[in-house]
Amino acid sequence: MAQERSPASRLFANRAFLWACLVAMNLAVLVLVVLLVSIFWQGWDTLSWKFITNFASRKPSEAGIAAPLWGSVWVCAICGLVALPLGVGTAIYLEEFAKRTRFTRIVQTNIMNLAGVPSIVYGILGLTAFARMFGAFGTNVDEAIEFGNSESLWYIRLPFGSSVLAGGLTLMLVILPVVIISTQEALRAVPSSLRAGSFALGATRWQTVWGLTLPAAIPGIMTGAILAMSRAIGESAPLLVLGGLLLVFNTPENLMSDFAILPLQIFNWAGRPQDAFHAIAASAIIVQLVVLLAFNGVAVLIRQKLQKPLQ
Repeated sequence: MAQERSPASRLFANRAFLWACLVAMNLAVLVLVVLLVSIFWQGWDTLSWKFITNFASRKPSEAGIAAPLWGSVWVCAICGLVALPLGVGTAIYLEEFAKRTRFTRIVQTNIMNLAGVPSIVYGILGLTAFARMFGAFGTNVDEAIEFGNSESLWYIRLPFGSSVLAGGLTLMLVILPVVIISTQEALRAVPSSLRAGSFALGATRWQTVWGLTLPAAIPGIMTGAILAMSRAIGESAPLLVLGGLLLVFNTPENLMSDFAILPLQIFNWAGRPQDAFHAIAASAIIVQLVVLLAFNGVAVLIRQKLQKPLQ
């Protein structure tokens, strides 16, 4: 029979574990602070309005991030507009409406597995499904089916090719499992007694979900959406497979426009041997962080606005 530990030994173990957690946390924060200070130290001098408004150039003094900055905004906007409604709707159906059958269990298992698939695999899938559409419309650009004027905002081409729409849909595939899983967890966190009370008052399942369960789960859903969009903003491997460009001299005009994104541009500059390119890569990282914080800030504000009626 194992000997019971004394109160003093349990107290020592608790304090040791607490100190180990504090040390690990402080080390992680210290590494993050060192990285941020290093980036700001290296890139602050080259950060200017000219750097933000100029296009790519082979000369570091004239290079800018106008095209990749707007490309990232377009791609992430398309990704969010498609992935968030689709992911939330899928999670609501699986959690609130679908019967617990073998088929739904298989679907749920596959969704959880897809959340751990490397992002470059999604790039291959996006290249096949969106950029080339499985070869259904031919492989030659001249064989593409076009709808509308190529200079119009509503211009569409089939297949999509290496366009900003294909890039946004590819990133949608990357974050969709994360959105679904986080939404399901938020819905499960809503007490079942609230649903039972709603049903007892005569509300239908849809009225209960729309008027009670979904508003109560909005904070958790928005938290998952923020994490998913943060991942999408920093992804580069799927778009590199898709055919993302590095030298783009115009901002996207419609969904079929060519595009560049900040992570690919940073990767390109950081891999060059010249120190001047390393400096502007650090400046681009600063802008990337600002864009990330801006997206997250808007999401947090939306979450707070939607949370007030519940309070």
